[in-house]
Amino acid sequence: MDIRQLDRQALLLTGEVISQVKTDHLRSATPCADWTLYGLVRHLVSQNEGFAASARGAGEPWAVWRDGDFGDDPAETYETSVGEVTAAFAEDDVLERRFALPEVSEGFAVPGQIAIGFHLLDYVAHAWDVAVTIGAPWEPAAELTDAALHFAALIPDEGRGAGAAFRRRIAVPDDAPQGDRLLALLGRDPSWTPAPC
Repeated sequence: MDIRQLDRQALLLTGEVISQVKTDHLRSATPCADWTLYGLVRHLVSQNEGFAASARGAGEPWAVWRDGDFGDDPAETYETSVGEVTAAFAEDDVLERRFALPEVSEGFAVPGQIAIGFHLLDYVAHAWDVAVTIGAPWEPAAELTDAALHFAALIPDEGRGAGAAFRRRIAVPDDAPQGDRLLALLGRDPSWTPAPC
């Protein structure tokens, strides 16, 4: 399957969860220790905008990755950003273009096929972050989790830890569900729950 079709599934998965976010959820802590739910959803909007810019050769400036804002309606603003990134990913030869990813490191760039895979991974994982924060289900299709696991395995152990994009891997049993294995590979504790109020 075209990686862009799988990425679209990841965006839809995340959108379904974000559509359930209420205003009183936005101050909630998330599994991403540096972000409240407001910050996490803002990050998702910013990432869509950044990847769209990068697909079109304009992803070097940090500002295009950080200016996302969703005003009063997180779901609507998220969907607008989905339209933007989906259109950019649909362009001819996008899978062969070089995508600048300054969040990884300055001057870092990868082919579109890989960049879109990392985008997919980000949205499958963050869909869980949002879902577990608000008590919603997270049920990615098996082929989506398979693809996310593939790209998660490409992330080196070097550079993981506090303050980095990814935390250190967590051990889970060999027979753990596929989704739990993905979360653990990204340094997330599959048993995380929000702190009681």
